[in-house]
Amino acid sequence: MVARFGIDDVRPQVSGRTLPAKAVVGEVVPVSALVWREGHDAIAATLVITSPDGDQYSVHMHPEPFRPDYVHSVFVPDEQGLWHFRIDAWSDVMATWRNAVTKKLNAGQTEAELANDIAHGIELFEAAAEQTPAPDSEVLRDVATALADDTLPLEQRINAGLNEDVLDVLAAYPLRELVTHGPTCDVAVERRAALVNSWYELFPRSTGGWDDNGRPVHGTWETTAAALDRVAAMGFDTVYFPPIHPIGEVNRKGRNNSVTAEPGDVGSPWAIGSQHGGHDAFHPELGGEEEFLEMLHHAEQLGLEVALDFALQAAPDHPWAEAHPEFFTVLADGTIAYAENPPKKYQDIYPINFDNDPETLYDEVYRVIMFWVGLGISTFRVDNPHTKPVNFWHWLIAKVHETHPDVIFLAEAFTRPPRMYGLSKAGFSQSYTHFTWKVSKEELTDFAQLCVDVADVSRPNLFVNTPDILHASLQQGGPAAFAIRATLAATMSPLWGVYSGFELYESIPVRGGSEEYLDSEKYELRPRDFEAALERGESLEPYLTLLNSIRKEQPALQQLRQIRFHEVTNDQILAYSKVDAVTGNTIVVVVNLDPWHTQEGMVHIDAGAVGRDEGEPFQVHDLVTGNRYDWGTHNYVRLTPQNNVAHIFRLPEVAPERREALAYRQISDHDYRP
Repeated sequence: MVARFGIDDVRPQVSGRTLPAKAVVGEVVPVSALVWREGHDAIAATLVITSPDGDQYSVHMHPEPFRPDYVHSVFVPDEQGLWHFRIDAWSDVMATWRNAVTKKLNAGQTEAELANDIAHGIELFEAAAEQTPAPDSEVLRDVATALADDTLPLEQRINAGLNEDVLDVLAAYPLRELVTHGPTCDVAVERRAALVNSWYELFPRSTGGWDDNGRPVHGTWETTAAALDRVAAMGFDTVYFPPIHPIGEVNRKGRNNSVTAEPGDVGSPWAIGSQHGGHDAFHPELGGEEEFLEMLHHAEQLGLEVALDFALQAAPDHPWAEAHPEFFTVLADGTIAYAENPPKKYQDIYPINFDNDPETLYDEVYRVIMFWVGLGISTFRVDNPHTKPVNFWHWLIAKVHETHPDVIFLAEAFTRPPRMYGLSKAGFSQSYTHFTWKVSKEELTDFAQLCVDVADVSRPNLFVNTPDILHASLQQGGPAAFAIRATLAATMSPLWGVYSGFELYESIPVRGGSEEYLDSEKYELRPRDFEAALERGESLEPYLTLLNSIRKEQPALQQLRQIRFHEVTNDQILAYSKVDAVTGNTIVVVVNLDPWHTQEGMVHIDAGAVGRDEGEPFQVHDLVTGNRYDWGTHNYVRLTPQNNVAHIFRLPEVAPERREALAYRQISDHDYRP
């Protein structure tokens, strides 16, 4: 049905409003729409917001200066749950009247010629006063009185309705006619950790150190708890464990992914299940449930959340293989198919078949997840979810959230965009991304802008490395490359992650051209002496700690929906800014992308993007070095790999009247909508 006024291109909106957009508590959510009408009369819009509890409030929407006919506003949800918003368009009769009388007065029309406009103005201000509470109503009645007073000069009578005090009252209590309701849109609001979080990945089995003969000792939950102290001291929020379950013995992989395991080889944790149990069991050498809960309690005392890997696959000796062969694909010769990703073969893993007996399988998977939720786990990193049916994930996540809405699911989905964003639509709170492979200025700029484009549905977790991904830039770039990648990941997204060993500059691949680590921790114990490396000055740990501290203290770095890139005369230097619309906190990051050479150039700041006037001077405070500089539109920078790979500048706060515009300015630049 065609409504009285047009309300089109409402955002945020996902899949034609069939699914909710996403936000977290405290996030600035920009709302926009194309609002139009016939003729030349003024049109305005109101954003109507409904909380999960049913409380409703309205805020005025402002015309966007960058696109004609678009209006914008923002809201900041303060509780979890399903929020709703609606945009109402209405005839702004006061704005229409002001426009008409101002033009006629400026054209020199007489009092007689303006008689009808004055009479109409009296009616409007009296009507507006009736709906406005005291004492503001008296301001509007005074205007009606002035308009009716023919002893006053014409210009004075008209100007009575144009002063700032009157406009402020009308903005707070607008006189609306022909109100047209737009569609109701949903926003699913999660807890803040779904967006603002720093992750650290470690293998519990590698925390046992060495014996007297220098041989690695299998870690336990007690040694894992001790290892968490260092992780918390670096300022990480979440510590993620790869699978902690019994590891299959049939077709167990040996060191460096050898197809033949030697005596003592510990195998891949992703080959889940053995005679000791399956997905709801602990690896016997780690310890049992009591020890696990003690470790969880220690993590909680440190302010760390523990995330578990959830890998839906099984070793050949997993209990499911005997009890539920229908969970797998049985080949013509009667054997169960193992996993393959040609040319890779995973003889130690059976992939799940979701179509043979979905009802039984779904119930079993839900039981497993709820077992861990019951023990206190509220974050899961899901292994390869893009190889499983998306409707299964939608069912599972929704069912878990029925009783435990705090549970966060991170999708480890290095795949094509439709699959990545499809998983986000299905309910995943976060997603791995292709950030690891984005190294040039152009690649990073395009990547970051796309992250903003899809922020209504997908939240990128920028891991700098993983047990599977040692990018060539880290293999070849030396310590500076590690600092560069950490800076980019920690400041481009509110979500970032580090796999253990990154701070030690681990960079040796298993072979040339490979992204696999030599002596990969996936197949053997890898204890590390972090303290000794720190004492030798061969650790990035202090810089990672600084980055996490900056992220926590600067609200601008906790926003996903806003990033602006600034021109630099050197293609090896990247500059971008982020602004928090609530506090006005403003950050400018300048990064040397070259890990081998000093780079210098001129940074040309887009003044409007940081809430300044063109040419306006301001002081910047480098949060990395503590230095302060006087900046303006054009600024010289020099960055060296040996000393400082980046500036993270804090600017003076943006003035309150400019903050909201910065929150929605980004929208006008891009038009990707999943």
